[in-house]
Amino acid sequence: MEIDGLQSQMRAMMVEASNTAPVATGAKVGADFGDLLTKAINNVNSLQKASGDLQTRFDRGDADVSLSDVMIARNKSSVAFDATVQIRNKLIESYKDLMNMPV
Repeated sequence: MEIDGLQSQMRAMMVEASNTAPVATGAKVGADFGDLLTKAINNVNSLQKASGDLQTRFDRGDADVSLSDVMIARNKSSVAFDATVQIRNKLIESYKDLMNMPV
């Protein structure tokens, strides 16, 4: 029946709501923003290095590396870098907005 399905969904939502995380206090909770930013930049760097390594191997004639592998790796690193640049632009824009707020 449809009512049983609704009741089970409501119970699941109740259980999910009761398992919410505690409210953050002054103590450090979770990852620091700087740590997250560092990990993201390191991830972009590793993608670019892997792309460069694949391209070098392909240029040297490595039979295990195909052109499609090189292009996929290159596009992944390009998308990751573009996303990082956009995040940087948004951060700078937000910083400027904060600095221009009247006190």
